[in-house]
Amino acid sequence: MRILFISLLLTATAYLPAQKVDKTYLLADTTRYSDARGYGYDFVPNPTKSNKGPFFYSVKVPDGNYLVTVTIGSKKQVGVTTVRAENRRLFVERLVTKKRQFEERSFVVNKRTPRISDKEFVKIKEREKDYMTWDDRLTLEFNGDTPLCQSIRIQSAPDSIITVYLCGNSTVVDQSREPWASWGQMIPRFFSEHIAFANYAESGETAGSFMDRGRLRQAISKMKVDDYVFIEFGHNDKKEVGAGKGAYYSFMTNLKTMIDEVRSKNAHPVLVTPTSRRQFDDNGKINDTHGEYDDAVRWLAAKENVPLIDLTKMTAVLYETLGLENSKKAFVHYPANTFPNQRKALADNTHFSTYGAYEVAQCILRGIIDNKIPLEKYILPEYKNFNPAKSDDFNTFHWDLAPLYKIEKPDEN
Repeated sequence: MRILFISLLLTATAYLPAQKVDKTYLLADTTRYSDARGYGYDFVPNPTKSNKGPFFYSVKVPDGNYLVTVTIGSKKQVGVTTVRAENRRLFVERLVTKKRQFEERSFVVNKRTPRISDKEFVKIKEREKDYMTWDDRLTLEFNGDTPLCQSIRIQSAPDSIITVYLCGNSTVVDQSREPWASWGQMIPRFFSEHIAFANYAESGETAGSFMDRGRLRQAISKMKVDDYVFIEFGHNDKKEVGAGKGAYYSFMTNLKTMIDEVRSKNAHPVLVTPTSRRQFDDNGKINDTHGEYDDAVRWLAAKENVPLIDLTKMTAVLYETLGLENSKKAFVHYPANTFPNQRKALADNTHFSTYGAYEVAQCILRGIIDNKIPLEKYILPEYKNFNPAKSDDFNTFHWDLAPLYKIEKPDEN
C-alpha cells in the first residue's frame, strides 16, 4: 500500500483564487492526480478488472463548500458502493445498483487548507500533514463490495448552504485511519445535501489549545450568519493544571470565549457535554469520569441560554443498554492481528469503533431534535427516531474498511 504524504508547502500556487467551480470528471479517464493537472485517481492504484477494491479521486479546488454529485452504477455489473470524503467522512452508505442501473447522489463537502490570511495559518500538528483534510484538494473515497462510479460533478455550493462547524477533540475529529472513528465523520450521513459539516476537531485538543492553534479563528473567518458551531470539550482539559485552571475557571472561560466569538458572527453555538468513557461500576452503570467538567458545560449552557446536547448522559445510556461485554463493540477493542501490523490486542475505552461512532452521531441527532434546533428539518426522515436505549444491532452494522491503518491510538488524556 502506498504511504500517504500530503505536501503543505505554503506557496502562492498552493492557494487558488476564489472562483465559482462547476466541472464534471469522467472516471473512465484513468489519469493519475498531479498538482499540475489538478484532478485524477489518487493514493492507491486505479481500479481495474482485477482490482475492484477501494479507490480515491481528488480534485484541486479553492477552500470552501462544494456540492458533489456522483453517478453510481455500471452497464456491465452489479455494484455496492460507499462514498466518503476527505478523512473518511461518510456520505453514501452501501448503495446497491443492478446492471444498467445508475443512481445519482449529492452531498456537500467542506474543503480547507491551513491558511487563515496571507500572514496567518492554523498551527496544525505534524501528523495532520498526513491527513486528507488540510491539503489543497478535495478527495473522494469510493469503497464497498464493488465500488462503481461513472462521473463526479463538483460545483461551488450555494451561499445559502448552512455550515455546521465542529470544535472538539479525538471523539469528534474525522479520524484518518482505521480502526479509529469519531462521531464528527459519521454525522454527514444523516443529513440532506443542504448542510455542510466543517470538522475542525483534532485529537488531544483542549478548549484552550484549540483556540491557541488558530482553529477557531479560521472557522470564525469563514462563518456566515445562521451557521452553527457545535462545541465538545472536556476529555483532555483536566490535564491542564495550575493556577487559574479547572472546570469553572479556564475551561469555562474558554467555552464562553467561543460562544461570544460565534455570536459575534450572528451564528448559533451549541454546547455538547463530553462523551462517556466505557467504565462500568459494580452495578452495571457507567461512571462519570469527567469530574466537574460536564457539569460546568451544563451550567454555562443554562447561564448563556445556549442549546445543550448532553452527550455524557446519552452515551452512558447507550453503553449501559449494550452491557459490559457488548459495549466493547462501540470502542476500539480488537484481538491481535485484526488489522495490518497490529501485533497486540487493542482495548481502548475512550475512542470509538466505526459502529460506536455511528451510534454516537445519532445521539447528536437526538439532541438536535430534543432541543428543537432548526437543523432538525435537514435530518433524513429515516434517522429521526433514534433512541440511545435502543441502538442499532452491531451484528448487522457493516463498515467498508479504508486501505489506510494506524495502530497507535489518538492523543488523549
